[in-house]
Amino acid sequence: MPAETTTSPAPASAQAPAFELKASSFTLPVIRLLGLDMDAVEAQLGSKVEQAPGFFRNTPVVVDLSGLPKEGGALAFPQLVGTLRGLGMIPVGVRGGDAAQNEAARAMELAILGDNTRASRQQASEPAPDHDDGGATATHAQQAGGAEVGSVLVHRPVRSGQRLYAAGGDLTVIGPVSSGAELMADGNIHVYGPLRGRVIAGLQGDTTARVFCNELQAELVSIAGHYRVSENIPAEVKGRAVQVFLDHEILRIEPLA
Repeated sequence: MPAETTTSPAPASAQAPAFELKASSFTLPVIRLLGLDMDAVEAQLGSKVEQAPGFFRNTPVVVDLSGLPKEGGALAFPQLVGTLRGLGMIPVGVRGGDAAQNEAARAMELAILGDNTRASRQQASEPAPDHDDGGATATHAQQAGGAEVGSVLVHRPVRSGQRLYAAGGDLTVIGPVSSGAELMADGNIHVYGPLRGRVIAGLQGDTTARVFCNELQAELVSIAGHYRVSENIPAEVKGRAVQVFLDHEILRIEPLA
């Protein structure tokens, strides 16, 4: 009777790799808390989510604790996390906290991040733009509340996963915008190239804001909370140079002459 043979599994070094571990950077929105009243945070942040629900849905966010008063009580982390999740966001970490706040964040399974995390700051009271976008330049002004505002000019293509926001001004992109990218501005948005991502103008409710692009292939276009997704954009304007504007609360998309 022939001897029975067995096949040993291949050494781990001979197997095809199952994963790769790489360093990368992502731009994450940051909510900078200015007070401990979580009811006020929920009310004010909820109003912003209503203006651009598609932008915040399933969005990972970082909570910046550096603006909180040094004395005045403990931060209600369970309520904060519940509020963010209830508004459709995914809290992933905190930064700028003290030892007690970091320990409370760990108890909620949030990461403790350093101040060098690449992110676009989004304050609970008033958003402010991140100008470290690898090619953006901006003209700034100062608001009474100290928030940074201005128009933003981006010289490079906007890649999938990138989010750009011009608070208090216009956003201009000289180049293509990829699918999965998101543009927001309190004023107008200009795209001198194909627009394939999501674009939200008039974020603070400016009904006179407009979107201009050289080639419309957008996943979503919105003006002051009025929006259309790709499926509802007329076929005759897709791929064309267009302007998007509100006409008596009706979102219109018209070819540019």
